[in-house]
Amino acid sequence: MLAEVHERDGYPLNRPDRPAEWLTPPSLVAAWVVELDGRIAGHVGLSRSGADDAAPGLWSARTGAGVDETAVVSRLFVAPSARGRGFGALLMAQAVAEARRRGLHPVLDVVASDTAAAALYERLGWQLLDTVEQRWSADQTVTVRCYAAAP
Repeated sequence: MLAEVHERDGYPLNRPDRPAEWLTPPSLVAAWVVELDGRIAGHVGLSRSGADDAAPGLWSARTGAGVDETAVVSRLFVAPSARGRGFGALLMAQAVAEARRRGLHPVLDVVASDTAAAALYERLGWQLLDTVEQRWSADQTVTVRCYAAAP
């Protein structure tokens, strides 16, 4: 399913060689899937903030809260055949609820070209913190939009 999402939407921007490792980074604290007709139809993860995440630092600068008081929502995707059923919003709600249960404020970074994802976050009431450039490798700089869940 991740390959199908990548082919259709270009997400993730750099298709992972090892999808299982990409879905379970060391910073991961929880993940959820949604099923449709016995098949996985969507996924989201919740991670501790890392040095490469821009949103936690922006949230910290805006609120005075520590970066360690955030949780990063990541790896959200829904199978093209399962879209339009509210699964993205459902997965986001689960990740937000878990972050709040842990006493953390949910934030996220999204590649600026992923306008469908940004539209979802904004419909759900997430606040745009800033748009920044991130260096993902020696030869790749990416523009990302950084969001925080409404307080």
